[in-house]
Amino acid sequence: MQNNSPKILETLVSKTKIYLAIIFILLVYICIKTTYMILPSIGIFLFIVLYSCYTNNKRKSEISETLQELTLTVDSTAKTSLINSPFPLVILETNGNVIWRSSKFASEFANIDINTYIKELSIDIKNEIEKKQKKNNQDIIKQIEIDHKIYRIVGKYVNLKKSKKGYMVILYFIDDTEKEKLKKEYQDSKTCVGIIMVDNYEETIQRLETEEKLQVIAKIDQYIYEWTDQMNGVLIKTEKDRYIYFFEQRYLEMLKEDKFSILDKIKEIQFTLSIAISNEGNTDKEKYRSAQASMDIVLGRGGDQAVIRQNDIYKFFGGRVQEVEKRTKVKARIVAHALENLIKESKKVMIMGHTNPDMDCVGASLGIYRLAKTLEKNTYIIMDKKASALEAFQKSIEKEEEYEDVIINKEVALENVDKETLVVVVDTHKLNYVESEELLEKVKQIVIIDHHRRSADFIENATLTFQEVYASSAAELVTELIQYAEEKIELKTIEAESLYAGIMMDTKNFTFKTGVRTFEAAAYLRKCGIDIIRVKKWFQSDLESFNKIAQIVGKAEIVNHTIAISTYEEKAKDVNVVCAKAADELLTISNITASFVMGQLGDKIYISGRSIGDINVQVILEKLGGGGHITLAGAQVEGMTIEETKQELINRINEYFSEIE
Repeated sequence: MQNNSPKILETLVSKTKIYLAIIFILLVYICIKTTYMILPSIGIFLFIVLYSCYTNNKRKSEISETLQELTLTVDSTAKTSLINSPFPLVILETNGNVIWRSSKFASEFANIDINTYIKELSIDIKNEIEKKQKKNNQDIIKQIEIDHKIYRIVGKYVNLKKSKKGYMVILYFIDDTEKEKLKKEYQDSKTCVGIIMVDNYEETIQRLETEEKLQVIAKIDQYIYEWTDQMNGVLIKTEKDRYIYFFEQRYLEMLKEDKFSILDKIKEIQFTLSIAISNEGNTDKEKYRSAQASMDIVLGRGGDQAVIRQNDIYKFFGGRVQEVEKRTKVKARIVAHALENLIKESKKVMIMGHTNPDMDCVGASLGIYRLAKTLEKNTYIIMDKKASALEAFQKSIEKEEEYEDVIINKEVALENVDKETLVVVVDTHKLNYVESEELLEKVKQIVIIDHHRRSADFIENATLTFQEVYASSAAELVTELIQYAEEKIELKTIEAESLYAGIMMDTKNFTFKTGVRTFEAAAYLRKCGIDIIRVKKWFQSDLESFNKIAQIVGKAEIVNHTIAISTYEEKAKDVNVVCAKAADELLTISNITASFVMGQLGDKIYISGRSIGDINVQVILEKLGGGGHITLAGAQVEGMTIEETKQELINRINEYFSEIE
């Protein structure tokens, strides 16, 4: 208010001057017309000037008194409002020194050691102020919990650089406890939607006698109803092997703590369940669709597990036992025919595997290549020719002139791709594992052929997906597609050998994850005239590599009694190959049920995990961003050293065992 006083007075003086100037002009005009009026005009003008000065001074005095009185009144009111604020109020410096606190603040926190909170708060506010400096924003809004109450803190700060004390902050503490309780109650009361499915119901139930069937079905219903009743939910049986489950979000944490004990309960009667739960969506219909998408992931991971979709994150439970083969040849035939139609409708076909391709990836790629070429389509394989895992194979394929212009890098692929190109992704379904993510963005049609357990970061916009976790390898799946294709496919010898090598590699010479269909695929490939000795040579190690593996095995450490962990210190281009072979070798040691070997290549730490089936290495490495199968998995870690990665791996192993206790 005091700042406005001079402006008002200046306005009064300026107006008076204008009036005097007008009067002076009029008097001069009168004097020119009538000369005898000169002396009276001078007298009149002097009188007016003196009177104006007198009245102006008087008015200035009155205005100044009024403004001063008003200013004092406002200042007093402001101070009174500040002191008697209905909210706890404190003025402090960012070094934690309290300058002043209101009586409400003192009474609100009378029984609490508030100084501890103030010191922590001042540090947070100081850091926040330094960030706000760039934005010219002096507002402060924070939330803090004090003595089981939640306070929203609002205020402003003033720069005290002249006094070299940093900043002075005025803060109001607004009690939001009831508001937060209502907010939490609102969130807790939201609906979650779950889908429960009995895995492989038809095949399992057929093996039972008629009397047993009724008893088992009744037990399944009983166990599921009893389990869902703990969450006060509503369970609806929509089909003989499918249930829809509605419950409030407040019970999600209970479900996580329970770790879906129903999975183990159902196993007692020789059945398994797949469960998908979601709370994402504005309506129950949207939540149901989200649960359906989550169920696809559970089934893609082999079933016998549960997943919760919350805040754009998938959390998995169960899935720790070896998958049992549940495939049928009908699906392979359907997929084979669908793939043929997609190839026929496309102008060209590009086949892409994962980064650092192995023999399974290459074998599957060559199998799809032959299928597309038989259908007379221009076909290319996107692959890194310098992959260390393929050195022996490269020497063989270089002798084949046909593949000279077929195998291309991702740069060439991006230059030649168009929207009418069909991209076939083999041996992976993870978006960040493919040779080129950008390539997938430029096409409309994508086909995925994979045998790995489904991860959360899968390729979402695939036109056709053939993902069978019960298969030994992608090469096995491609061999089936070739067998069931309408067109007769004649594999070249090297293509059949690469498919056979892919199966051999992923099954460890037909030892792990080998089913009836695996041997059927191998038998078909043998009929194509493969040279097993040549295939065997592709996997041979030289003496130098063998010595490296021996050193890695020799310095292995044992954790949790049966898990071997070792590291490969050399920064060589064959890191991932050596680590994989060393992990395989560690499993040949008595009492070792799982092995992990890690090494560094560039900025990434590669981890190879293997097990004999008792421990799920895929679940462990999935926590580090990897994936794979129960017995074979891998991961790539960035931003950490080998020692840090090793410690993180040990933490994840301990977490794995704590979850199954």
